[in-house]
Amino acid sequence: MRKLTSLFAMILLIAACHSGDQAVKPPVAKKIPHEIVTNGHKRVDPYYWMKQRENPEVVAYLEAENAYLKAVMKDTEPLQEKLYNEIRSKIKESDESVPYPENGFVYYSRTVPGEEYSLFCRRMIGSADEEVMLDINAMAKGYAYYGVGGGSVSPDNKILAYSVDTVSRRNYTIYFKDLTSGDLLPDEIPMTTGGVAWGNDNKTIFYVVRNETTLRSEKIMRHMLGTPVSEDDLVYFEEDETFSVNISKTKSGRFLVIESGSTLTTEFRVLDANTPAGDFRVFQPRERGLEYEVDHAGEYFYIRTNLDAQNFRLMKAPLDRTSKENWVEVIPHREDVYLTGISLFKDFMALQERENGLNQIRIMPSKGDEHTISFEEEVYTVNIGVNREFNSSTLRFQYSSLTTPVSTYDYDMNNRERVLLKQEEVLGGFNPEDYETRRDYALASDGTRIPLSIVYKKGFVQDGSRPALLYGYGSYGYTQDPFFRVRILPLLDRGFVYVIAHIRGEQFYGRGWYEDGKLLKKINTFTDFNSAAEHLIKEKYTTADKLFAKGGSAGGLLMGAVVNLRPNLYRGVIANVPFVDVVTTMLDESIPLTTSEFDEWGNPKDEEYYHYMLSYSPYDNVEAKEYPAMLVTTGFHDSQVQYWEPAKWVAKLRDMKTDSNPLLFQINMDFGHGGASGRFQGIKDTALEYAFIFSLIGIDE
Repeated sequence: MRKLTSLFAMILLIAACHSGDQAVKPPVAKKIPHEIVTNGHKRVDPYYWMKQRENPEVVAYLEAENAYLKAVMKDTEPLQEKLYNEIRSKIKESDESVPYPENGFVYYSRTVPGEEYSLFCRRMIGSADEEVMLDINAMAKGYAYYGVGGGSVSPDNKILAYSVDTVSRRNYTIYFKDLTSGDLLPDEIPMTTGGVAWGNDNKTIFYVVRNETTLRSEKIMRHMLGTPVSEDDLVYFEEDETFSVNISKTKSGRFLVIESGSTLTTEFRVLDANTPAGDFRVFQPRERGLEYEVDHAGEYFYIRTNLDAQNFRLMKAPLDRTSKENWVEVIPHREDVYLTGISLFKDFMALQERENGLNQIRIMPSKGDEHTISFEEEVYTVNIGVNREFNSSTLRFQYSSLTTPVSTYDYDMNNRERVLLKQEEVLGGFNPEDYETRRDYALASDGTRIPLSIVYKKGFVQDGSRPALLYGYGSYGYTQDPFFRVRILPLLDRGFVYVIAHIRGEQFYGRGWYEDGKLLKKINTFTDFNSAAEHLIKEKYTTADKLFAKGGSAGGLLMGAVVNLRPNLYRGVIANVPFVDVVTTMLDESIPLTTSEFDEWGNPKDEEYYHYMLSYSPYDNVEAKEYPAMLVTTGFHDSQVQYWEPAKWVAKLRDMKTDSNPLLFQINMDFGHGGASGRFQGIKDTALEYAFIFSLIGIDE
């Protein structure tokens, strides 16, 4: 099939070229009108046929686009190779993560020179003898993609449960390895999310099964080691298609926890892990708009919840009375502080909070005064790390900024002293003192101040002469924190300024910042980003002919929307795995993620939401006008944003745009939403993106 479609692709590309014309012409996708009628409104989609994944003509078109990209970018191949080597040379190829203690062992991963994947290892506390649990390099041989997830060791430390995805559709098969003999057990569980939770009997495992069509996480199953998977018990089935399920264990190891959640609502069920054959009980029945999550310490469950608290508060409840009327407040709601998470210890509580856009960690001892860990940089991020030991006074956390590589600390919650265990080593003469980071603000069209995290090499002058890359996301409440990114160094070292726009739709300033960038306020996300671009131009960080924008997934939607609104603001745009066919996708409930995201985007079967979503959907709003240069990427096996969305978008842009700016489309036929699975493979994509940008402004080295 691949050889045949490659021949079709070559024919398509040749046919697109005029006889005697030396310039390579882009592929031209055929049009087959397809009518879609919703709420009495008719749309005609000429590229709907591209959904046919098994159609040789579809594959041929995608491969023709890849051939066109290769032809157009051929002159930049030496530059791409240089950029690849430049980025790779900064990565320490032989490295090791900071070991974390758990149940008598320390666990860590390490890499070896020249290899794409990690080795997952452990050793007994007090011993220097290493046990390699998984050598992913050996396991991955023969596979274009090899993703490993769900590593979990049984309570008696004897069996490792892990999972593998070899297609990049995020469908994992769970395997079990006897860590004493090194042998794989015969138990294999397909079509899962990859994670497991162990019962305390060391033989009962709970896992999540996905729907084969929609990929929704819909079932919790119970498996007994050594028994046929076909005989596994159905523990819970989530009937509401807007919800998905997950299974985990409290940090204390005492309780198994089922979470059933949608965008706006959660519901938990709990079971004593010492009686894994028992029945789960509902913690607090679901109520639309009520979100909560549960952990356990001592005689109480602790509940982080938005009950009468937009920015969440912390409650506790007795083990035998868990409905909300029994919840007692531990930490009240605060208008200016967003409580994002907690880590419980026997004598301490570590709170992950966000205040004034910055992450912070607050320590609350059971006895004595609380305090917040302080940091000096103006722009940074800090997160609670892996803390598996409940009876400990040491907190592991990670600190980073746009100039400071990821730094792992152990913090003594008693004496308030921190010890730097490791800072990510950046090779090639990197010196953080050569770079500068700062916070600035753009003014949105409604007067809201939009924060920007900015980094550049020292000596940067705001005179409009420098190029800039503006990055954004702005959906699901996912905040793009200003952590260290080794891959942007080639930009900074060539005079670029790199900017993250913290637009509405994130939770930079708390839950309200998210609420103001979703559903019927989604337009704020796009206008905020364009306001950020205008600010960079106005304040002479750059000019429109040197300003580039980049975003992926929902950030790809952002890219599509901003170029429809203000194409003249940008010289070039990179849209990775972009969600651009919003209305058609959200009308199709057979597509992964659709039903679970009605509370994020709206349900277009509702007329009000239909017309609002239609007003910004990038694919539906392509017009006959000039667009900036664009590089669009996708993965053929993408389960989050199906390949046909960017394919249709590119085809429509080619047909309608009136400029001669390059429009390139890269389709990775082996990968999915997250790209390559190896640590070096993805650098090639970054090198391509930077070569694309550099070619537009005359940088050739």
